[in-house]
Amino acid sequence: MNSPLLFHSTNLKSEPLTFSQALLQGLAPDKGLYMPEYIPQISLEEISSFTEKPYYRIAFEVSRKFFTGEISDEELLSLVKDAYNYEVPLEKVYDRKYVMRLDQGPTASFKDFAARMMGRLMQYYLKKENRSLTILTATSGDTGSAVANAFYGLDNINIVVLFPKSEVTDRQRKQMTTLGRNVHILALDAKFDDCQALVKEAFTDPNLAGMNLSSANSINIGRLIPQTVYYFYAFAKLRNGNPEEKVVFSVPSGNFGDMMGGVIAFKMGLPVKKFVISTNENDEFPVYLQSGNYDKIEPSRNCISSAMNVGHPSNLARLVAMYGGVMDETGKIHKQADLELMRKEIYSVSISDIKTKETIENTYKNYNILLEPHGSVGWAGLMSYLEENPGDNTADQLCISLETAHPAKFPQEIQKILGIDPELPPSLLGLESKEESVINIESNYQNFKEYLLNTFK
Repeated sequence: MNSPLLFHSTNLKSEPLTFSQALLQGLAPDKGLYMPEYIPQISLEEISSFTEKPYYRIAFEVSRKFFTGEISDEELLSLVKDAYNYEVPLEKVYDRKYVMRLDQGPTASFKDFAARMMGRLMQYYLKKENRSLTILTATSGDTGSAVANAFYGLDNINIVVLFPKSEVTDRQRKQMTTLGRNVHILALDAKFDDCQALVKEAFTDPNLAGMNLSSANSINIGRLIPQTVYYFYAFAKLRNGNPEEKVVFSVPSGNFGDMMGGVIAFKMGLPVKKFVISTNENDEFPVYLQSGNYDKIEPSRNCISSAMNVGHPSNLARLVAMYGGVMDETGKIHKQADLELMRKEIYSVSISDIKTKETIENTYKNYNILLEPHGSVGWAGLMSYLEENPGDNTADQLCISLETAHPAKFPQEIQKILGIDPELPPSLLGLESKEESVINIESNYQNFKEYLLNTFK
């Protein structure tokens, strides 16, 4: 095998690690996020060859670029084939404008793509090293259930999920709280950002150093690399064969992990004309992109697209790094990014709850396409971009908006807006009758630390 690709911290104060080391560690010791020291490249010819390949083969070809010297092709192919055994529909809305439905996995969320692959990679490396881990994860909705399901029942991994109890739907909560065994769920009367802050503090607490803590949030580089794949997949399946063609992607964005996977794909060689970063009313990034000034939103604003209620996206540090800047974990910018280039490649807009609801209603009535709140934010952002950029608002321009969760996960909102109850996918059937196991804790670090020490002695 060749020498492995190394990963450095966005805070630039920790030693570079191999992928397996960065995966199992989660957060860098200097509280930064791991990024590859260079971005592997994929040629247009190779992307063209993806057109006839199933999803798992594309996942193999893309991810192996990052895993050189870390895992054999044979073992990697086995892992991706096991992880991606479900469909990835590309649903035409009109002309060459599509919705990519990332909601067909075992928890009906795009988080399945990253969590299932990351779980398999972690298990692979832990077995090789005869180690165990306790994984801490904060969730604003779908991450918790996807991670809990991906790691459920594994002998050498315990999962602890923290969530803001008033900001997830009943179905999102029950996908986590009805599992048990090695899955431990903590409910906090707090915001997602508060939950995430507790997780980050635990990682850097010397008193917990012997607990083998890691993360399955998108702060973990193991979450991002699998999320590059569906961008390649969508373009390869929908391309018109013109070697000059470029695609517009719209990504509903909260903690910016999904978006960051797309930007990495772009920097690998995916022909993207523009990334539309659509946020809900937590508009810290659109304001930053326009003004160059970054201000966190504390507390985050509560919107119906609840998984995106993030006032300080962790992965923004990675985006700033990708454009030559340095942002620390608190949101302080130590070196400004190349904002001119960022504005050239990225368009960002904040979508209100009113606009989100209108978009769900209009898209269903006009096209018979059912969106949930997060996917609606993405589609509304795309429509905003096309309205402001008439040169791209043509029948031939390929545009793909990401639908990140199944509408049945948000039945109350869909019922209010459309008067219908979305049909349940298999993964959500029977949840209502299952018994829940959840612990309520106060939102302060000392309580969380005591819980960890008492539970995982």
